[in-house]
Amino acid sequence: MDYKIAFFDIDGTLVNDEKEIPQDTIEAIAEVKQRGVEPVIATGRPPYFFEKLAQQLAIDSYVSLNGGYVVYQGKPIYQHPIRRADVEALVKLSMEHRHSLVFEGSSTFYTNNDIDPSVQTAVQSLKVNLPGYDPDFWTKEDIYQIFLHCEETDEHLYQEQIQGLRYIRWHKSAMDVLPVESSKATGINAMLSLLNLSPGESIAFGDGLNDKEMLATVGLGIAMGNAHPELIPYANYVTTHVDDCGILNGLKYAQIL
Repeated sequence: MDYKIAFFDIDGTLVNDEKEIPQDTIEAIAEVKQRGVEPVIATGRPPYFFEKLAQQLAIDSYVSLNGGYVVYQGKPIYQHPIRRADVEALVKLSMEHRHSLVFEGSSTFYTNNDIDPSVQTAVQSLKVNLPGYDPDFWTKEDIYQIFLHCEETDEHLYQEQIQGLRYIRWHKSAMDVLPVESSKATGINAMLSLLNLSPGESIAFGDGLNDKEMLATVGLGIAMGNAHPELIPYANYVTTHVDDCGILNGLKYAQIL
C-alpha cells in the first residue's frame, strides 16, 4: 500500500519510560518525511505537553487531547470540547467522592486541588510542569479533557453515571475523561477528510488503551512491543519495544523505509 500519512502516539511510542525519544526514532521520522509521508502526532496529551518534542521532530500537525483538538501544519482544523453540563456533573460527582480533577483547555490547564499527592505524582510522571490552581477554570474556557484522579477500585463510582463521558486509565491514580463519542480516531478522520485521504492510506503506531480506535481505523495499525495487552487485538502488526527500534522496524514492515 502507498501510505501517505503516519500517526504516532507519544508515551511508550515516540518516547520511552524516561520520556526520551530514541535516536533511531528521530532518524526514522526524518527519513519518513524524505520519503514523502507526513508524520503526525496523535496523543492524549494537550499541545502544551509536547511542544519541545514536536520541535525536536519538526512536526507541526497533531491530533491532541484524544481527538478533541486537531491542528494541521500549525492551524486548528477540528475542535470538540466536553459539553459544559457534563463537566459540571463530573465536578459535582468527584466532589462527592473527594477525587481531584485537572481541567485541560487548548492552551493551559488547571486543577481544583493543587495539594493532592495523586495529582502531583500522575502529572509529574509525564515530565511536565504541574497545573495551576483554579477550581473554576472549567466555567471560563472550553475543556477538551479532564484528568480524574482516583484508583482503579473507585472507577465504578463514575462508569455510566454521566452518559456523555467516557474514561480511559493511563496511570494507577488517574484516568482521562473525554466526550463519549471522541477518540483519536475522530481526530484522525477529521484530518484525513481535510486532506482528501482514505483511512487505508494511513498508518498509526500506539501502545496504550486510548489507541484502540486509532489502530482499528487506519489502514495499518501497529502496536509497540511494549503495548498494553488489551491493545494487541486491535493491531495489524506488533513491532518491537520502543527502546528496541520499535518505530523503525514498524516503518520497515509498512515498507515506508
